[in-house]
Amino acid sequence: MADILKDLYEIVERREAEREEGSYTVYLLDSGLDKILKKLGEETTETIIAAKNLETCANSVIGVKGSEEITGSLEKEEVIEEAREALNGEVSDLLYHLVIMLHTLGVTPDEIEELLRARMQKTGNLKKPHSTDHNS
Repeated sequence: MADILKDLYEIVERREAEREEGSYTVYLLDSGLDKILKKLGEETTETIIAAKNLETCANSVIGVKGSEEITGSLEKEEVIEEAREALNGEVSDLLYHLVIMLHTLGVTPDEIEELLRARMQKTGNLKKPHSTDHNS
């Protein structure tokens, strides 16, 4: 996965340098961080919805895909496969927009990879839940 993120980051760099007309990447980069963050938020929400839809499909014969109800005409496996494909598409969109954000802020995939590798070495680092004061 790290390689694909690095490859995507390089494509973003190339698109910014080449400034190809009609490029969605160039459009986002020109629109600035606020637009990029808005899109990142949208894709995060869509990914969460797609994940819940896949869970629903896996737990029942009839599920919901977006706002369109799926009827029992499809076999359960087909419904689950459609939901899985939808989730994969949303995760891909989310990663793309995340890479755009990282590029805009000058954060490289190598920096993220280094931190993740360091975190993988840690054990026993389960965070304790915060207690909440319900009286305030």
